[in-house]
Amino acid sequence: MSTNHAASSENVAPEPRPAEVPYFFREQCAGLVVKGNFMTLAQKPIYVELGEWLGHQVVEQYRLLESQLKIIQEKDSTGLPICSPVSCPSMSAAGQIYTWLDKDGKPDRVPASLYIGRLQKWIIGKIEDQHLFPTGTVTLAPMSPTSSSYMTAGGSNTPGTQTPIAAGPTTSNLPLSTLAGSELRDWVGKASGFPEQFEADIKSIYRQMMRCYAHVFYAHWLDPFYNLGAEKTLNTCFIHFVTVGKLYRLLSDKDLEPMQPLVDIWLVQGLLPTEVTVAQSPATPGPPTPGSAGKQKMDDANVPVGTAS
Repeated sequence: MSTNHAASSENVAPEPRPAEVPYFFREQCAGLVVKGNFMTLAQKPIYVELGEWLGHQVVEQYRLLESQLKIIQEKDSTGLPICSPVSCPSMSAAGQIYTWLDKDGKPDRVPASLYIGRLQKWIIGKIEDQHLFPTGTVTLAPMSPTSSSYMTAGGSNTPGTQTPIAAGPTTSNLPLSTLAGSELRDWVGKASGFPEQFEADIKSIYRQMMRCYAHVFYAHWLDPFYNLGAEKTLNTCFIHFVTVGKLYRLLSDKDLEPMQPLVDIWLVQGLLPTEVTVAQSPATPGPPTPGSAGKQKMDDANVPVGTAS
C-alpha cells in the first residue's frame, strides 16, 4: 500500500508557485508625499486655451521626469552611473525591450542609459522648437512650494498668460472649396498658435516619457529609490503624470500596461480619474473605457530618430 502511495505521489505535478508581485505593485508601497488626488493641478482653468494648457503640462511633466532620471544618472560605488550599459544593457520594462530607430530607420537595441539620453535630447528639441511650442505658451510662473520633495521638482507651476494672438480672417475671394485647408480645419492649440501636428507630437512625447517611468520602476525602484527613501516622491511624480495622461487622453491603455497594477491601486483609492469628462480632443469625443490590468503583451516599440547623433 505504501509503495503504491509513494509511486502515485511521484506522478503528481507540484503546484506552480505564484509569481512574486514586485514591491512597487503592492498597496503598502504605493504611498505619496502629498494627500488627495492631482485633479486640481491637472484640470484646465476655464480661461486657458486647451493647447496652451497641454503645452504647459508636457513641459512640466518633463521637468518632473527629469528630476527622477537625475537620480539614476548619479554614479554609484563602482564609479559608473546607476543606470549604465553594465546594469541596464537594454531599455526594458515588464519583459518588453524598447528599441531606438537609427539613422537608417532600423530598430536598434541600445543600453537604457543611451536610450534615455537620446530621448531627453529629442524631447528638449521638441520643447525648444518655436514652431511646435511657441515661447509665450510655455512660459511658467514661479513655483509656490507646498511640499518639500515633490514641489522642489516643479510640481506646482502654473502656466503663463502670454498667449499668441491668432491670425485674422483671410481676405481671399477664392471659393470655400479651394480654401478647405488650415483656415477651415480645427485642431488642439490652433487658437494659441500651435501647429496642426501639435496633439500628435505631444502624445508621442508623453508615450516616450511613460517608457522612461516604466524602466525606472522595473529596474531601479529598489535601488536607488527605496534605499534612499525616495520611492514616494517617484510615485507622486508618476501619479501626476498619469492623471494628466488619462485626463487628456495622452496615454492609451496599451501605453499604461507595464504599470497597470499600480494604476489600478490608485484607481481603487480614488486618486486617478476613471474616465475623461473634460478637455476632449476635437477628433476623439467621448470618454475612454478605464484600463484593465495588462492582458496584452506590448510589441517592440520604436522611437523616432532624435537630435542625438
